[in-house]
Amino acid sequence: MIPPKPTARPEKVSLLRYLRLFRQDILSAQPARLYRAWMAEFRTPFFRSYLVNQPELVKTVLKDRPLDFPKSGRVSEGLRPLLGASVFLTNGAQWQRQRRIIDPAFEGGRLRETYPAMWDAAQAALARLAARAGEEVEIEEETSHAAADIIFRTLFSIPIEDALAARVFHEFRAYQRTQPILNLAAFVPLPRWLPRFRRPGTRAAARRIRALITELTERRMAEIRAGTAPDDLATKIMTTRDPETGETFSTEEMVDQVAIFFLAGHETSASALAWAFYLVATHPDWQERLAEEAQLLGEAPAFSDIARLRLSRDVFRETLRLYPPVPMMVRETSCPERFRDRALKPGSQVVLSPWHQHRHERLWENPHGFDPARWGTENGRRCQREAYMPFSAGPRVCTGAGFAMVEGVLMLSLILRDLKLQPVEDRVPEPVAFLTVRARDGIHLRVDKR
Repeated sequence: MIPPKPTARPEKVSLLRYLRLFRQDILSAQPARLYRAWMAEFRTPFFRSYLVNQPELVKTVLKDRPLDFPKSGRVSEGLRPLLGASVFLTNGAQWQRQRRIIDPAFEGGRLRETYPAMWDAAQAALARLAARAGEEVEIEEETSHAAADIIFRTLFSIPIEDALAARVFHEFRAYQRTQPILNLAAFVPLPRWLPRFRRPGTRAAARRIRALITELTERRMAEIRAGTAPDDLATKIMTTRDPETGETFSTEEMVDQVAIFFLAGHETSASALAWAFYLVATHPDWQERLAEEAQLLGEAPAFSDIARLRLSRDVFRETLRLYPPVPMMVRETSCPERFRDRALKPGSQVVLSPWHQHRHERLWENPHGFDPARWGTENGRRCQREAYMPFSAGPRVCTGAGFAMVEGVLMLSLILRDLKLQPVEDRVPEPVAFLTVRARDGIHLRVDKR
């Protein structure tokens, strides 16, 4: 069984038709040839865009010369009302400063220190699902709840049941339904004073979310001053000084970072976990193997267990290959470039597509199939090095990549240890990309106790 993927658009469509398709879903707006192309050029009246799949060129952009290919301001247009000047959107010296302050919170032993909080959130998620045994469940709602709970517990040491945390979560859910990954300003270079034509409610939702995060941040700053703050990720980040300037984040800067931590850590994890549960539900042989392996988990949080859950790790890695939460990344040329005998002018958009590279028919064996065993093959190992980037790559690799892998493996194993998942007949999910790769009408599974 081939897991669902979007139907590709016709090879040639008008610009207006393309923009309409893109606004609805960026995946089905693309032609099928991108699954085989090393590079493709797209022309609009305002700029040139080049989608790049060739591993050597992707390496040039992300690893070899990342400062020559800054993040495109066109993408940030749609996200700036919520994310401000977060590390996800900034470039150059500002981005380097932010990473110097943020990165230490996610290094080495910090993952081990946050694991008990992650375990508690996973146990709470298991209890919620177990209470619905015998029912049909929209699993994306459950994974969103669980991922948000993990973020709140590890970042601010509060469960999602905390009143303020619950309000942030519900506002984010509203924001996700109104905000496409790109808006008009991504295609047309608009002057700063011109309205951005955002969907109704998007800007208002962003304001409400930032106000709530500001309240959380100010509360934590007061606890730090009083010496009563818990030793969690928020405290670590807010007390870390830039080794070059000695400065810490201001309240507004921290609000920007918390917004992206929540968006990246909650939205992307929820997407990946939901697809992972769907894939094992539709591949019962793998589900049973994971359930057997999950017996390794004890009744108390032991970080060392994660390294032993190798099958779960491979299934989650395969899920990220088939359904990378962030399907496309856009960089911009800062100087003249030459890619595959094509001249790229400064200001050209370079699109890197994990969605297409992870399914590239000239790179991967069985590119559209679900095969967690591939990671033990020569082709899988080579492609993992050269054509796999669910968390980006190079200096801008996602700070929380290790965090996400532990979370995914733990949640997958713990749920399948005690529960059995089955697909619902005639409810095949349709992948679409808004902020992340989600299912158009959700992912519906039947949950039973083992």
